[in-house]
Amino acid sequence: MATLKVPAHVPAPSEDAEQLRHAFEGWGTNEQLIIDILAHRNAAQRNLIRKTYHEAYGKDLLRSLDEELSSDFERAVVLFTLDPAERDAYLVNQSTKRFTSSNWVIMEIACTRSSHELFNVRKAYHARYKKSLEEDVAHHTKGDYRKLLVPLVSAFRYEGEEVNMTLAKSEAKILRDKISDKEYSDEEVIRIVTTRSKAQLNATLNHYNNAFGNAINKDLKADADDEFLKLLRAAIKCLTAPEKYFEKVLRQAINKLGTDEWALTRVVTTRAEVDMVRIKEEYQRRNSVALEKAIAGDTSGDYEKMLLALIGAGDV
Repeated sequence: MATLKVPAHVPAPSEDAEQLRHAFEGWGTNEQLIIDILAHRNAAQRNLIRKTYHEAYGKDLLRSLDEELSSDFERAVVLFTLDPAERDAYLVNQSTKRFTSSNWVIMEIACTRSSHELFNVRKAYHARYKKSLEEDVAHHTKGDYRKLLVPLVSAFRYEGEEVNMTLAKSEAKILRDKISDKEYSDEEVIRIVTTRSKAQLNATLNHYNNAFGNAINKDLKADADDEFLKLLRAAIKCLTAPEKYFEKVLRQAINKLGTDEWALTRVVTTRAEVDMVRIKEEYQRRNSVALEKAIAGDTSGDYEKMLLALIGAGDV
């Protein structure tokens, strides 16, 4: 359910590469032409444009974009132009750095990508950083965070719809018992959350709700200030209702005193080709305002145009 608008007739990669070269030449950069091309090509098409651009001009397109653009607009264009696995590898790497550290981004990528997508992220991480994603996450986290995040990024969940209801009932009880005893980081809680298929986890949590009268995330709010509990609740939301998780990230990014452009850019560029339709519906339902309108009211210039193009807001 992507909203990315790809034209019916897509020019050849060589034509796009040539047009981008023209956009960089002359006295001023033609930002609108860059948006018209890159924001309206899917991942496979963008990869071909990058390859063709490099063959024709002996330079990485990303480097040209980096030199010609600046600020939030540059970040949005470069992030979106990256291959999705490469982009996620970069985002995780940034999240393990001292000044851009974020357990939330690591969790978000681990829980909202398919098993094959996450596997490709790990491969891209090897290729770019010459080490494993798992070892960096393990090295830069500790305690309960490490206990949760390392198996999350290492997972290769079953993707099918088959569900074992007996297992769902028994594991719902395990979760209830551990949560009642405030053993939130118990190995059984971690095991269930980090290894079960999303379909199986949904069945378990539905049974939890029906059998014990509360949604699990409500029971995990016992200590509102506990940062690990916040991360665990967010992981469960990402695994079971990603559009609700992303709606909240966008709402908080936009409503913040001073927009959180990094969060806004990350969500729009990573979800534009995935589930932006559902995220926009959830945003409208939760806030009684269209996401397009919220973004337009909080951003400006080429950055605004790029984001609106990516979420499929009319003919931008």
